[in-house]
Amino acid sequence: MTTPTPEEQASEAFAAAAAEAVQTARMSFQLVMAIADAVRRHQQKKAGKEEELPPAEKAVVDASEEMKKFLPPDISAALMEGADWPQLAQQLMALRNAGVDLEAMLPRVGEITVTVRDAVAANAERIAREGTEPWAKMLRETMPAGPVREAILSSPAWPEIAAKMSALDERDVDVRAILTSAHEEGIGVDQAVAKVLSAAEAPTTSRDAMLSWGPLTTGLDVPKDLDLSDRERALRQLAIDPQENARFTRMVREAMPGMEREADLLVMSKQWPLVAARMARGDAGNQVAERLARLSKDTSWQEGPKSQMGGRLVLAANDALRKGGGGPAESRAKVNTTAARSTSPSVGPTKATASKGAAPSQPGVAPHREAGPVAKGGKTR
Repeated sequence: MTTPTPEEQASEAFAAAAAEAVQTARMSFQLVMAIADAVRRHQQKKAGKEEELPPAEKAVVDASEEMKKFLPPDISAALMEGADWPQLAQQLMALRNAGVDLEAMLPRVGEITVTVRDAVAANAERIAREGTEPWAKMLRETMPAGPVREAILSSPAWPEIAAKMSALDERDVDVRAILTSAHEEGIGVDQAVAKVLSAAEAPTTSRDAMLSWGPLTTGLDVPKDLDLSDRERALRQLAIDPQENARFTRMVREAMPGMEREADLLVMSKQWPLVAARMARGDAGNQVAERLARLSKDTSWQEGPKSQMGGRLVLAANDALRKGGGGPAESRAKVNTTAARSTSPSVGPTKATASKGAAPSQPGVAPHREAGPVAKGGKTR
């Protein structure tokens, strides 16, 4: 057996890289299709008309024609030779049956796969595979709150979708760009299926979304149809992965040692998904644990009816995560009493004008605490 020449070795390496690029493009197609199918199922399920996938044999025949027509030969061949091709074909035909125009969708998905293929061929550097949590974070940062993002996280195929995202990222593919394009396709699928089901009404603002408006939701990407009565759905709507939720829960309990009951009140409160979303948003940077620890230092949330303690804990945790600061004294806002008196309706014009002058050289002291003459002490031995 002869040793391959440098030219032959280079040729083999090029062929291997090209094959890897095509396989990665195939995976990007599977990712987009898994998201599109998840959106279709979600929309049909909401309308109570979820349809099963069409028969595999007929779907394979019909889908093969569509693939050859709109995708590059190397990518379409890789897809149709894969063991999961029957399932992919069923997903494609299910989308068509649900009202999606494949002649418009497939060329756009084909452009995504070509971009991925070329990117991998140019740079095949790999990075370590991670779990689903960072991919949920990427979804939050890439996709706005809405039906597509919720459909992805609620899909039984979410672990598989996350694994595909990880595999693409290992090949130095811009997964964010794919997600952005996939979101646009998902919106198209959502609208097409909704139109067929006559369920295309714009979502109205839910009671939970209206009641939560304010400090709890400032800076958060909150969907109009936020449903805090369903904990699992609310976490999905806010793009909080189950692994993240478990980690945030653990952080709260660790930050409140000896206050297990109170920590559970916070975690079990109806508004907990919003607190978790605040933690995920990263307002506190790397100081989440440090800021949560303020709950055990500043216990002003304990003041008041016990039945409302959970709500006070939610507000205190949200305030700590948003504003940071030091100990209890530093966490309270400093009030300029002079300015407050000057704008108070109970102060007359003359007094108000006077109050706007220079501040007294010494801090104000209650009359009964004013310092009197210091008594001269006797001599001591």
